[in-house]
Amino acid sequence: MSLPDIILASVLFLLLVGFAVVVWKAASNWRWFNIVAVVLTMLLALVFLFPTAGVLRSRSAWHEVLESLEIRLAQVKAETADITLGEAVGAEASRSGGLIDLQSDLSSLAIEAGRRWRNLQMKGANQNPMSISLGPPPADNLGGQPAAPAANAQPLVPPETLVYGFSEVADDNQMMVPDFYLGEFIVQASNPNQVTLVPTGTLEQYQLDYINDGKARSWLLCELLPPDGHVPFIKPFSQPDDKNCLGVVDQELVEELFKDASDETRLAYLEDGRASKPDDPPATKWVELQFTQTHRIEVDSPDKRTLDDGGFFDGNGRALDAALQHGADGFIVLKKGDKLLLKSEGAAELIDQGVAEELGSFFLRPLNDYGFVLRRIRLNLMSLADKKAELTAEESLLTEAISKTDQLLVTNQEVKLKLEQDLTQFRVEKQSISEYKGKITAEAQAMVAELNRLEQENAELEQQIEQKHLKIESQLDALSGTP
Repeated sequence: MSLPDIILASVLFLLLVGFAVVVWKAASNWRWFNIVAVVLTMLLALVFLFPTAGVLRSRSAWHEVLESLEIRLAQVKAETADITLGEAVGAEASRSGGLIDLQSDLSSLAIEAGRRWRNLQMKGANQNPMSISLGPPPADNLGGQPAAPAANAQPLVPPETLVYGFSEVADDNQMMVPDFYLGEFIVQASNPNQVTLVPTGTLEQYQLDYINDGKARSWLLCELLPPDGHVPFIKPFSQPDDKNCLGVVDQELVEELFKDASDETRLAYLEDGRASKPDDPPATKWVELQFTQTHRIEVDSPDKRTLDDGGFFDGNGRALDAALQHGADGFIVLKKGDKLLLKSEGAAELIDQGVAEELGSFFLRPLNDYGFVLRRIRLNLMSLADKKAELTAEESLLTEAISKTDQLLVTNQEVKLKLEQDLTQFRVEKQSISEYKGKITAEAQAMVAELNRLEQENAELEQQIEQKHLKIESQLDALSGTP
């Protein structure tokens, strides 16, 4: 027993002894019912003493619990405020990064991303013509089966809607996240039990293989492609500084997401927000300004045009779409000391006007318009496919030409061999002819010499005959007496 318990027991014992002494002293003057009443009162007091002590002990314990819960409540309220409003970094800094800011960012992303239909289950696919059937998401309390649609249920996806399909997988927290891009589709038909998609163009072979292999069991359909941004690749609660205007890049996330990308692409994400270098492209150079005086900038275009008529912005970058306009008089007011991150061209104009000064220059990668990029990739692939077909046809022609050339070379080789044989024979025959010619020439020369000799001899004979003829003629004249 502890000292307080011993003291309490001693006091109670003394009180009991004192009570007995008092009753013994007063017994001679009291009657029996007085003594019985006093004894019963004393016994009841002793009996209820223990429950009273238990109540006091319990009250003390509950009071300690109350104090701890009040402290816990204050801590929870502080944590709730931190979660809701965010934490303030620095003595004079305002709260940021809380649930309200995240909800605002999520709302902005939801507006930019459009409508989305998650966890649609693959039901089947037809090849000719290509179409894909999706069903409603499973219900948790039905063993993974979809819930029965209500009587007035709307179609899963509005018909004739242009959507972009992604395959979903569960992450470490069992949340379904996009994993693989499956292509661009048109909702051909839709009801509460099924939605039928047809591709807007020929799907790539790797997308067809992914679907046919049964990997695309859960689908995410997006009305718009997710927007690109800088913040998703920055570590949470990371603060900008003079080395990086965005914060600290989450290198592990970038390495995991872009493990199959080129080194140039991965490096652009890893260096996003760093201080600029002299050799950075002009399109990536941004300047942080601090205004030295109050300045008004017009951000809303005076032209009132719809999105179909003029796009989002006019030629000066002012907002045309009402959803993007600032409102009021169309101007934003920047006070002295306010900081702003601008492209180098716009920053140079404000610096030249003398309303702001440069704090630093940073590298920011150009954001991707995935819709434009995917269409450009598709056009490039189609162009490459046409070029491949053209090159294949040219290759076939070249192969045929090479084959014919080889055959011609073989034929020419055979002709060459025959010509060489003919040349050898010709040379032999030429040599024989040359020898025969020499022989004939010699014989001809000898014959000519003989003919010359015979001609000379004939001339001499002719002269002799002529002389003899003249002699005979003169003799005949002498005989006949002819003068």
